[in-house]
Amino acid sequence: MTKASDRAYETIRAMILSGELASGEQLSEEMLAERCGVSRTPVRDALRRLESELLVRKNNSQRSFVADWSLGDVADAFELRAMVESYAARRAAERMDNKTLKALRDCNSAIYRATAHGRPDVQAFLDHNKKFHEIILEAADSRRLKSLLGALIEQPVVWRTAQHYGIDAFSRSYTEHEDLLAAFARRDGPWAEAIMAGHIRRAYHVYADAHRGLARLDRGVA
Repeated sequence: MTKASDRAYETIRAMILSGELASGEQLSEEMLAERCGVSRTPVRDALRRLESELLVRKNNSQRSFVADWSLGDVADAFELRAMVESYAARRAAERMDNKTLKALRDCNSAIYRATAHGRPDVQAFLDHNKKFHEIILEAADSRRLKSLLGALIEQPVVWRTAQHYGIDAFSRSYTEHEDLLAAFARRDGPWAEAIMAGHIRRAYHVYADAHRGLARLDRGVA
């Protein structure tokens, strides 16, 4: 891939993850080329990459759209993530060293500072939460796991889930990370695996509850 393709990929991907490009929105190569400061060829390369990550879909006439995830799609994605990332947590616990443990603690402390007082800083939470899970994945030391989890951890649904978090949900996320840290400190793989599975399942239910609530509002149901 060229630098122009990489730039287009990163820019379009960020726009999708942030919600700037909405689910179901048609993607104009001309508009995207202008936004990314590249020609249309790198944009096409970027869209192919994003399609492989399930962030973009094409219709029968080969027009590109931002992928529109149904609740069933989201359930499948979280189920897969729970299975794969819980195994990654087990491997990470068994390979944990003090330097990695400190990095995880520092990251979770940053999550606490971003969410514990006043109005939560959702973007800071997202950034530090992403880093926390990436550190675990690095500690698991598996290229295959990294490849499998790459698309699942950074789906738009992860970003959207956090938008529906209240103070209690942020607090639970922080506390579950603390439980993971306790398991990692003891190099207890099965414990870390169980905590991570529950952590991901809870995040799914937060999203699902919000999705159903928004659907009721759309239908005018109180």
